[in-house]
Amino acid sequence: MSRASRRCQPVPVEVREAADLLERRWQLSIIYAALSGALRFNEFADAVAGISPRMLSERLRDLEHAGLVERTVIPSSPPTVEYRLTERGRRLAPLIDAMREYAQAF
Repeated sequence: MSRASRRCQPVPVEVREAADLLERRWQLSIIYAALSGALRFNEFADAVAGISPRMLSERLRDLEHAGLVERTVIPSSPPTVEYRLTERGRRLAPLIDAMREYAQAF
């Protein structure tokens, strides 16, 4: 007996591009930390348990390059760096909230 195959739509380019960025290890955790108020490198390091300083630095650069995070050098002694989500980055809040609600259901 032959079954008719179902056709599914190809994954849209936009979805694939977003997934390519967000599925990198630590990215969603860093975005969550930023949504929760982390601004400085050490605050991210404390919030994202297990991430190495090198990896955190790399991921923050990835997010900055993608336009989700902006890096600001505060002129002080010594200079301080803060990271803030851009409007584009803040638009991920509903996704993060949905993931948290999904995980809490188990």
